[in-house]
Amino acid sequence: MKKIQLLLVGLLLTVSSFAHEDEKDPIVLTIDGQGIHKSEFLYIYTKNNPNPSFKSEDLDEYMELFINYKLKVKEAEKLGYDTIPKLTTELATYRKQLSQPYMVDKNKNEKLIKEAYDRTTSEVRASHILIRLIGSPTPVDTLKAYNKCLELKKRIDAGEDFGEVAKSSSEDPSAKTNLGDLGYFSALQMVYPFEDAAFNAEVGEVAGPVRTRFGYHLIKVVDKRQAQGRIKAAHIMILANTETSEADKEIAKEKINEIYELLKAGEDFAGLAMKYSDDQSSKNKGGLLPEFGAGSKQRMVPEFEAAAFSIKNDGEFSEPIRTPYGWHIIKRIEMTPVASYEDMYRELKLKVEKDMRAQTTKNAFLDNLKKEYNYSEKDANKCLAYFKDVSKKEFTDNTWKGLEDKSHHEEVMFSFKDQFYTVADFEAFLLGMRTSSINIPMTEFMRAQFDGWTRKTLMSYEDGQLESKYPEFKSLIQEYRDGILVFEIMQNEIWTKASKDSVGILKYYEAHKNDFTYPIRYDGELYKCKDKATAALVTGYIKTDTMTYGQIQELVNQNSQLNLTVKKHIFNSETTEAFKKGKKIRKFKN
Repeated sequence: MKKIQLLLVGLLLTVSSFAHEDEKDPIVLTIDGQGIHKSEFLYIYTKNNPNPSFKSEDLDEYMELFINYKLKVKEAEKLGYDTIPKLTTELATYRKQLSQPYMVDKNKNEKLIKEAYDRTTSEVRASHILIRLIGSPTPVDTLKAYNKCLELKKRIDAGEDFGEVAKSSSEDPSAKTNLGDLGYFSALQMVYPFEDAAFNAEVGEVAGPVRTRFGYHLIKVVDKRQAQGRIKAAHIMILANTETSEADKEIAKEKINEIYELLKAGEDFAGLAMKYSDDQSSKNKGGLLPEFGAGSKQRMVPEFEAAAFSIKNDGEFSEPIRTPYGWHIIKRIEMTPVASYEDMYRELKLKVEKDMRAQTTKNAFLDNLKKEYNYSEKDANKCLAYFKDVSKKEFTDNTWKGLEDKSHHEEVMFSFKDQFYTVADFEAFLLGMRTSSINIPMTEFMRAQFDGWTRKTLMSYEDGQLESKYPEFKSLIQEYRDGILVFEIMQNEIWTKASKDSVGILKYYEAHKNDFTYPIRYDGELYKCKDKATAALVTGYIKTDTMTYGQIQELVNQNSQLNLTVKKHIFNSETTEAFKKGKKIRKFKN
């Protein structure tokens, strides 16, 4: 039997009574020698009661529930539920998700969210030239791409047209037709380095080379403007692209003009889109397109976007406009202005945390940790030299067995707090790695692995400190852990067993079947009459028993639909108003 010691809940908030305990967080309950602190009880109590009462009777009542809950947790631990792999995995997964906001520089994160919002309220129109870098480029390939970008920039600075250089030299295939023009974009629509360069450059300036995961870019800022918001629109498109013959282009133009005349004459836009539009992705939806504009993932070519946003009112449509894809008539469905910072905050926060810009907050957080824990790597370069002769082939073939000279194993490579990490530790880290190719010199490779190792070690250490540094984190983890243990033990020890106990279930049914019966119910028709004269007429028709309720209703309502309403239903004798009054005008069948 569990031994329970309970402090009177009436004294729960009287901190001075517990001189022998932590004065700020006394133990209020002990189960099998394990103390449960006031903070844990109050956390659960206030979380489950939005407007908590601290009267003794209310606290006493909740303490009974809390004790029962904790007894279930203790029993689950005794039976080993806290070691079941699926539960430990579930808790580890939850903890990892919950820890993420604690492992970034919150101030930097807030600045990035605000930056994203500020950029959402404006738009940049830019053109670019791309020199691709694919996969894991070698330093030679990287330098070659960078130098090529510099050569192109020199040509542009010397007076060559940016668009013509893009057409002839950009490795973005679309540049052949759009001369590198990307149209207007806002925050979170381009990869972060590209976005950052474009928003920080002046109109007319050519920025770059800018490195992204795609390669090196030259970026020319063409225009900047206030964001126009988002728009829902539909369109009718007649195809006329670069592959269309001149004769067919003329036919397309005639066709779009005829459709435009039909629209002006009042014909339905959606119907004409379904009948004539060449856009197969939208025609069956009446031409409806995904929402586009500031901050949305969907982007349109500049000509289309400009025409859509120039439509003044919802429901109005544009004249035929030309884009590289053909002719369009655009209908404005709904316009939404840019939302406030408060309204967009949560959406932007989630996007920023998933975007590559979040890496900057992690880097800032790591720098702060190094300062907090007095991080030092003063002998790192000397120690890394011991690994300079490691063979690439041995490493990638997984045949490297470690350093031949073990005399340096105890030398410290880096330290922080009271932790020291040696050459032997780094060797063990490398032996645990798997890589199929190395495209950089081994000295660079080893430095990169060392930096990754120190980062991983520091972050892992900090992760282990979260419960002691952040009480709210500790409480959430404890609550989730206890919750999954209680659910599992209740599932296995009560609910599942009860469902398989057919004898017990039958016995319970026989003992309680009358507790859950319905009141008397009637299957029939309920007639509601306008007045007593109508009720008398209806009663006469019912008594003949030759007419259906539908025929009676049709006959009585010849001059007004308000004379009689009839409802065919199964009626509850306790809740139906007619039965409460004790008046039945037709005999119902059971």
